[in-house]
Amino acid sequence: MKKLMYAAFIVIIFSACKDTASENAMLKQQREIDSMKVVMKEKEEALAKQRTIDSMNAVVAAAEAKAAQASANKTAAPATAAQKKKGWSNTAKGAVIGAGAGAITGAAVSKKKGEGAIIGGLAGAAVGAGTGAIIDDSKKKKEKQ
Repeated sequence: MKKLMYAAFIVIIFSACKDTASENAMLKQQREIDSMKVVMKEKEEALAKQRTIDSMNAVVAAAEAKAAQASANKTAAPATAAQKKKGWSNTAKGAVIGAGAGAITGAAVSKKKGEGAIIGGLAGAAVGAGTGAIIDDSKKKKEKQ
């Protein structure tokens, strides 16, 4: 009976010992695979961002080429009518940007989304227009000097 107990004890001890080296190697390999997946995902995201930027640059370049072609096709106008368009003033830009930011903030903060967006848009437009007017005035002062 003692021999049977010793044999059972030895079998239990050997079966309880695990091969931790192979498990550690598998865990290390899995960590490396996971880190490679993370790096690949980051690279894919960077490539997607770059593709977006490239497509936006292509659109801008096409618009500029179209504008250049349109201006080349125009006949020469008299010197008095050859005034260059200035585009939007800083006041107008500030009002539009402020209205957008205010509307988004108002909708996000208010419980009544539509009402908050309207109030925020109006307040943002007022602040943006004021800021733009200050910038316009400072540019005019610099041009006079």
